[in-house]
Amino acid sequence: MNLLEMKKAHRRLTEYQYNLGKIEKGYTNRSLYINLSDRTITSKPVTAMMKDKFIGGKGFGLWYLWNAVNERTKWNDPENEIIIAGGPICGITQYPGSGKSLVCTISPLTGMPMDSNVGGYFGPYLKFSGWDALELQGKAEKDVIIFIDGNAGTVRIEEAPIEPVDGHVLSEILTEMYADSEEDKKHISVVTAGTAAEHTRLGLLNFSFYDVRRQAARLKQAGRGGIGTVFRDKRIKALVVKYKGVKGNLNNSASQSLINKAGIKLHKEICKLDNVQNKMRKIGTANIIEVMDDYDLLPTHNYKFGSHPDTYKIASNVFIEKYITQGMPDGCWYGCSLSCAKAADHFELKTGPYKGHKVTVDGPEYENAAGLGSNCGIFDPEAILELNFYCDTYAIDTISFGTLTAFVMECYEAGILNKEITGGLELNFGNAEASLALLHQMSRGEGFGLTAGQGVRRMKKLFIEEYGADPDFIKDIGMEQKGLEFSEYLPKESLAQQGGYGLTNKGPQHDEAWLIFMDMVNNQIPTFEDKAEALHYFPMFRTWFGLYGLCKLPWNDISPETNGETDEPAKIPEHVQNYVDLCNGVTGKNIDKEELIRESERVYNFQRIFNIRMGHGKREDDAIPYRAMGPVTVEEYESRQERYDHQLSELVGYNPVGKSTEEKIKVLRKYRESQYEQLIDAVYKRRGWTLKGIPTIEHLQKIGMDLPEVIEVVKAYIG
Repeated sequence: MNLLEMKKAHRRLTEYQYNLGKIEKGYTNRSLYINLSDRTITSKPVTAMMKDKFIGGKGFGLWYLWNAVNERTKWNDPENEIIIAGGPICGITQYPGSGKSLVCTISPLTGMPMDSNVGGYFGPYLKFSGWDALELQGKAEKDVIIFIDGNAGTVRIEEAPIEPVDGHVLSEILTEMYADSEEDKKHISVVTAGTAAEHTRLGLLNFSFYDVRRQAARLKQAGRGGIGTVFRDKRIKALVVKYKGVKGNLNNSASQSLINKAGIKLHKEICKLDNVQNKMRKIGTANIIEVMDDYDLLPTHNYKFGSHPDTYKIASNVFIEKYITQGMPDGCWYGCSLSCAKAADHFELKTGPYKGHKVTVDGPEYENAAGLGSNCGIFDPEAILELNFYCDTYAIDTISFGTLTAFVMECYEAGILNKEITGGLELNFGNAEASLALLHQMSRGEGFGLTAGQGVRRMKKLFIEEYGADPDFIKDIGMEQKGLEFSEYLPKESLAQQGGYGLTNKGPQHDEAWLIFMDMVNNQIPTFEDKAEALHYFPMFRTWFGLYGLCKLPWNDISPETNGETDEPAKIPEHVQNYVDLCNGVTGKNIDKEELIRESERVYNFQRIFNIRMGHGKREDDAIPYRAMGPVTVEEYESRQERYDHQLSELVGYNPVGKSTEEKIKVLRKYRESQYEQLIDAVYKRRGWTLKGIPTIEHLQKIGMDLPEVIEVVKAYIG
């Protein structure tokens, strides 16, 4: 089927015309609402209250979602929404990492509000087209494409019956279909899911940007929590935005000089220091693969271990030297000199429906190498790249896929699963062929892939009820929390990182509080109070990026040369001031670093209360599987016996000599679980919450999140 036939098959269902308007200090002051059930398209005002209390990005997404759903809403109900929003800083070109979108929905995995941060051009183009947010509700009867022309001022819903669904194909097709020329392709950004999003709860969204050097549509992912599954359930095949005329001053900022000054300073630091500090411009986040292995923090064999003798086969230098295109710094928005968006070009696929095709693979990121690779015992760089590609194009979250596959592999090796149950798949650790076969099954909606695609939480229940698995063992090794699979860091020896996973709002994702280096390597937070302060500050600061449309990496992946001499080197205070200046420069506010945190506190506490409203978000929901805390099996304990015996002696006052491994595991477990409970107490106190995990009314009043509807939810849980 050629492009012309596909386009001719489109049927225009409705069209909406609007005045282009003007951005003022980072805001268009309106959002675009589309209901797919009745094909309503309308403009909604962005109010002063929204800007004051919710800022933008994730804040706007959560607020719109709160007002769209009720406590009984399920992910596949028509009233569930997908909201995409940038934020007031989103779209500037002077400071690295300023092109991010935040996507919110009720998650198929967790049943709670999910947010995911994503690059690509869609967020900035949406704003420049005249919209602070895009709010999608209802369900279409047949597959549709939503097209926003930001220069003509039109929005169309088009029935699109013919185009394929997989992300890399559809993004290329629609980029060409809606562009007037090769030159015009860079003005197009496409949001797609993929075939596996139709059969699993793990679906992601691909956000495209056109790489003029490669002459290809590249993909960035809003990966976590099954947002792509909601997208396809609504029968959305794609979103397309077109905007021509990007310039550095389109936000009509209050003070361009403040923005320029911060940007020039950071660009110089990146140019001088990146190659020494992190090599983000060479390999992106995959620079830490071997570092995690060196510090015993690289998840291996379903988080049993933190290192492996074969890690050198997938170390960052392997990808740099053999696969990743060099001499081409990659950024997913204009002006980002950190340039971490790496890709492997002309990679020939060995399996699946695209076997023999030469494709561009976006990555691997660290999470992909660790999740698809070491955690599954796979140390083949080409297998990791192939898994990475198919996860993206099928629209499967690489983190969830890696973690659930590792769980399945351990269950297979433990005899809980067998070839009869898996349909012949030999899911041993290290079997890349079986891992790929499982992924292809998810795309086709068949076999054991349908079971695995429900995620770890639902598999745990099935394995206990249907296959007779030991409930205690399954709960200990199933690396999910709140229904979301763990991201790829081994937190056993880091109490702070255990809290960084367990005390999140959306589930165990490191973007809230990546504290493992502060805790394990630099020993900067030794006491409970130190850890509690870190578990207050860092989630709030990282939340702030999601309110304004920013990437977190430029904050602390490059540090000023004098950073070690500052009072709080872990916070990178010079960069914190950069963000204060950016905010004030764009919006005309006059915030300081303390108000920056308060802005996040409002939204963070709101999201916690949203979780409570949906039946979650209390202390029992912050529990984590024991494998995140310590060794579950004899094999695990004995692999690090000297370490664990020493801890029993020095920390617990227990003499391990002559004791069985099972006895030692039991004593160590009691100690570590007690430590985690004490940490929860300290963090709740610091955050202004009750010991049951409920934000107090006094705290909500103090931070300015005492909206009547919010207080009403809290009152039901506070006596």
